[in-house]
Amino acid sequence: MTSKPDSTTSISPPLHPWLARIPKVFEGIAPELIRRLGSPSFTRLGADFYSIKTARPELLHESDAARFLRWKLPLDHSWPCNPQKMEGFIEKAAQTLVKKFKDRRPQGIFVGLLNPTSPDRYYRSLASNLRGRLLQVFPGLTAASVEDQNPGFESLFCLVGKEGLFCGMQSPRLSNGFYPGGSKYIDQDSPDTISRAGAKIAEALHYLQMYRPPLPAGSHWLELGACPGGMTSELLARNQCVTAIDKAPLDKRLDGRKGLRFVHMNATEFQPAPRDRFDALLSDMNGPPEESITEISRLSHWLRKGGLVVFTLKLPKVEDIDTPCAILRRTIKSAASAGLRLLAQTHLTYNRHEFTLFLEKS
Repeated sequence: MTSKPDSTTSISPPLHPWLARIPKVFEGIAPELIRRLGSPSFTRLGADFYSIKTARPELLHESDAARFLRWKLPLDHSWPCNPQKMEGFIEKAAQTLVKKFKDRRPQGIFVGLLNPTSPDRYYRSLASNLRGRLLQVFPGLTAASVEDQNPGFESLFCLVGKEGLFCGMQSPRLSNGFYPGGSKYIDQDSPDTISRAGAKIAEALHYLQMYRPPLPAGSHWLELGACPGGMTSELLARNQCVTAIDKAPLDKRLDGRKGLRFVHMNATEFQPAPRDRFDALLSDMNGPPEESITEISRLSHWLRKGGLVVFTLKLPKVEDIDTPCAILRRTIKSAASAGLRLLAQTHLTYNRHEFTLFLEKS
């Protein structure tokens, strides 16, 4: 006969498994981040993925620690194994996943890598082949590509590597990216690249589609601290118009580009004409974040209603959680006083000790 616990017996809440991606630049504070997410331990997977278990999944979305996560996914299915040594891995994985997730009706299925920067082509090929087989066995998918996803609907995301296969269903918005593992990787190794900063705005604009439609062609951007012109070049390539401000000159390759107006002065001295209006404001300026957000707030007067701000919040070297979060909160409060509402905040692939903030003029 089994005795029942009395009313004073405490029952520990269940632990829920999650996959969290912490950028390498924050690796030093990863153990503390994971502890604040409510996980007593973790297992390192791939390049910067961590398998954790927490009794409070809401912390992965609502806590200060969550601000440092590039991506997160509930682990609805884990298969620790070495796929390279597993005979029939793709078929076994596909049949298991269709049995487990078919009735949940994901909008799409996307497979990524636990170590996306590895030169080993085996797992890249494996991910592609696994997705191909999953598309055959899953009926009724509505999102054929990453861009087809509704950011609020659930997709089946899978990550594969030498550690095994790890899968879960969640919307791109809650996961913090359309791609399995995060936002779109932009290759900036071309000799024609002006600067790697171009990858920041390219990735930022892709990420932003989870929150609002893209700006139409011909939209007018005001860019602060534009030199040498990596972001400027990327915007012009997307048929946007740019008023670029910097005390240093732009790259000569931008001379004469259609849609570009360059103002050779410090951003703090720039004063638009009274009738000027901009659809978006972009700032990747170096220097104290308090000074940068002051200039953004001042110049937001010339933003149209609903205008967009993409702001790189530069941080001192991140060695703890609370200091950058305090800076972030002060910045958001300062922006709000100028009528700029925070849409989203993330850490992009080419960000270092910095966050990218997306604000909207209310």
